[in-house]
Amino acid sequence: MPRRSWLFVPGADPAAHERAERSGADVIVLELEDFTPPELRARARQLSRTVFDRWRLAGAVAAVRINPLETCGNDDLLGVLAGRPDLIMMSKVDRPEQVKALERATGGTLELVPNVETAAGLMNTFQIAKASARVSALLVASEDMVADLGTERSRRGEELAYVRGRFLVECRAAGVEAIDCPYTFSDVKGALADARTAKRLGYRMKSLVHPAHAKAINAVFTPDAKEIARAGKIVAAFEKARAAGKERAKVGGALIEVPIYAAAKRLLASVSRSSPPRRKTRG
Repeated sequence: MPRRSWLFVPGADPAAHERAERSGADVIVLELEDFTPPELRARARQLSRTVFDRWRLAGAVAAVRINPLETCGNDDLLGVLAGRPDLIMMSKVDRPEQVKALERATGGTLELVPNVETAAGLMNTFQIAKASARVSALLVASEDMVADLGTERSRRGEELAYVRGRFLVECRAAGVEAIDCPYTFSDVKGALADARTAKRLGYRMKSLVHPAHAKAINAVFTPDAKEIARAGKIVAAFEKARAAGKERAKVGGALIEVPIYAAAKRLLASVSRSSPPRRKTRG
């Protein structure tokens, strides 16, 4: 199933769990770090035993983000594994050794998604991604990253331009998916613009902290009819040109070479296999 939108939800807030269930987000993350005060983490871990099944029933991937193992991450794991999360995210990862420790702690079976939130983590992104075969994706943070860089978060996100670009390149080189940082303001218009920026950079997935942003983000990362039609024209034109012994084709004034042809084929393949399941909502 597609994983376009990754929604972080306060771990101990049942009302937020229900809003997430109705949001349309592809992945819902029970957040046990910053969104859950330490005194409420035990309750959040207990709630995970039922909430993961509800999210799966709604058609979403059920995930959890734990604290680093150096703090209370082991307690988080012990509390949530009974709920059978589909994947484990861990905050504040800046060294590959942390991923290896997480793999051991989970028994080496669960899908892992480390979160990179510091300059040191950014510099080690490739090594973090390669630290375990269980790593399927990495996520880059916004608020913690700008704090570590000594700047401030803005709606336009100029302060994260280099971070987002480098992070994507490191993840691609390592062969894992890159999840873009969340837009941490409430307006849907800004979230839509930020998602479009991420798509232009090459991202296929984005995290979010506001459930109202999920549908807009899903729309950005779902190829529309125009994109699909253009990809079909590119594939057809290039294959026709090659059959005629030509090295390239032309579509709408653009010269089509092998990389563009390959990208168009990938887009068409992704459309054929990513029809979202019908979601069930309560009430």
